[in-house]
Amino acid sequence: MIPRVREGKGTNSVAIAPGRTIAELDTIVEALPHARRSLFERIFDIHVSHGRLLPPAEMEPWIIKQFGSLDATLEQKIVRVTNQITLEGVLFNWLRSSRPMWKAPSLDLEAELEKNAPADPLRDPYHGTPEDVFGRIEGKYCVTASNIAKFDGFHGLVVFREPHPLAWTREALHDYIDTGMRWAEAANAIDADAQYYLYIWNCLWRAGASLLHGHAQVMLGKGMHYAAVEQLRRAALLYQAQYRANYFNDLYEAHADIDCAFSRGDVRVIANLVPKKENEVLLFAPSLSDDLKDRIYDVLACFRDRIGVTSFNLVMYMPPLGDTEENWEGFPVVVRIVDRGDPMARTADIGAMELYAASVVSSDPFRLAAALDDAVGG
Repeated sequence: MIPRVREGKGTNSVAIAPGRTIAELDTIVEALPHARRSLFERIFDIHVSHGRLLPPAEMEPWIIKQFGSLDATLEQKIVRVTNQITLEGVLFNWLRSSRPMWKAPSLDLEAELEKNAPADPLRDPYHGTPEDVFGRIEGKYCVTASNIAKFDGFHGLVVFREPHPLAWTREALHDYIDTGMRWAEAANAIDADAQYYLYIWNCLWRAGASLLHGHAQVMLGKGMHYAAVEQLRRAALLYQAQYRANYFNDLYEAHADIDCAFSRGDVRVIANLVPKKENEVLLFAPSLSDDLKDRIYDVLACFRDRIGVTSFNLVMYMPPLGDTEENWEGFPVVVRIVDRGDPMARTADIGAMELYAASVVSSDPFRLAAALDDAVGG
């Protein structure tokens, strides 16, 4: 088998080294050549701590059954990773991340769709949903609607003609994204001040979807991009000013140097070291190209077909549609995709730590990178 390669700084190298885990991140970084380690460490801070405990003898059988070993729980290595540019942070516990990759339980979505069909307003969007003031945008596999409870002045839905939330194809996904972009252009045509486009896709109730029927959401804001996008833009500009380097390029290189990123076509694929939650993937591309749409499909298909993810969030950040006062130089199209876990779970995957401190994550970016490298075309 010919090894896949990553493209970076004019050289090619093997994309993903097998067998690495997030528990070894500190030693992996220490082993980098000096210049590469310096680049990594100006973006990421790594702090290692050890949690120790003394369980009563009565607990030991349960611990062994639950974790496979008593000794493994007595001293646990916790790896804290902080992006010093964006101040996103995550805590990885090797005991949790060393578990096999999670497989979703059986979920009969067909039965749920059939049960919910009589009350599904997206089943017939032409009569069950309002349209925007500029009308509906028709795609081959979708049609837009105006969101009845809006986040912003322009806030619509991209309603998939296929109601099953996981039955999308490559061609359909291209159409969903293209139709959303045409919606943004139509909104901008009637209000030139509306320039800040956001595309989001919440799949299943675990990810915040109120309707089972497959759909995405589109927004076009005024005055300033949405707060998380603007925060990222400002952080990237400060990095550019301090280091005379593009933040997004260096973020990719830092991940690629430790085998957590690779390129396919004009798209950079990253298993994020500071994920919002489990199995977060970042995609960077210079434009909303067909390559990018293909890579989005490939990542989602890997989630769905290989690692058992049935509920996810996807967001697409873009520079504004026209000229604005603020500086967007070097800001690519950014896609973030994150696994939201078992849709049947009763416990939320986000709590006070994620809201107010740092994410706590059990997935391993190295294992995710290996899965992506195997699944994503190229």
